Amino acid sequence: MTDPVLLDVSDGVATITFNRPDAMNSLDVATKEALLDAVRTVADDPAARCVVLTGTGRAFCVGQDLKQHIEILQSGSPDQLFRTVDEHYNPIVTSLAGMAKPVIAAVNGVAAGAGASLAFACDLRVVADTAGFNLAFAGVALSCDTGSSFTLQRLVGPAKAIELLYQPRTIKADEALALGLATRVVPAANLAAEGGVLAATLAAGPTVAYGAMRRSVAFAAGHTFEESVAFESSMMTLTGATADHAAAVHAFVNKEKPVFEGR
Repeated sequence: MTDPVLLDVSDGVATITFNRPDAMNSLDVATKEALLDAVRTVADDPAARCVVLTGTGRAFCVGQDLKQHIEILQSGSPDQLFRTVDEHYNPIVTSLAGMAKPVIAAVNGVAAGAGASLAFACDLRVVADTAGFNLAFAGVALSCDTGSSFTLQRLVGPAKAIELLYQPRTIKADEALALGLATRVVPAANLAAEGGVLAATLAAGPTVAYGAMRRSVAFAAGHTFEESVAFESSMMTLTGATADHAAAVHAFVNKEKPVFEGR
């Protein structure tokens, strides 16, 4: 049986790949459990200094596996369907958004529903020119999930977020770039290479500092200015004590290029 999620860690980059191409990388229970395990593993792995989330085949991830969804509905246990939000989707996206290291979505194809939400929870989205996003929830008469109520409006603003949620459609790559949903759009044939270069660059950088910046921005989104600058102070104390900071200062004084070790 083929693994629904692949995980590879090499040269500081952890790549998590949705691997159900025949099902458009939709999320059945086995895939969600494997994804949660992979995300938690890389979050805790010091060898993983940057994380890439991507897919195989024509899709990045089209969200919930509706074939399995229907089977569960017809089984007479519909409560099982919606436990998946607390058991799978929320822990996955919380770990993805909260890990103290850079996370990139390499969006190889359509990202819909929870698949779009997972991409939005990443720091950067490198998008193939043939890919797109679709906030598909209203089409199946469900509310949004997997953090999209939080992330989407921060990318495009509340009014645009409501429009995209109320009237789901495929947002093509060029429009996604204009809206701020995509960080960079590249030819589909170059996606792996472009994403790989970006991930390698981040993995070779001061990853403790990147993680602190990520945490600071997330903290500030839900706190006052005074609380946010206090948190910034704690992150400066954290990063100021790292070997990377000492190496960077030494390199600057000696007009050398610093080598960062992520510690």
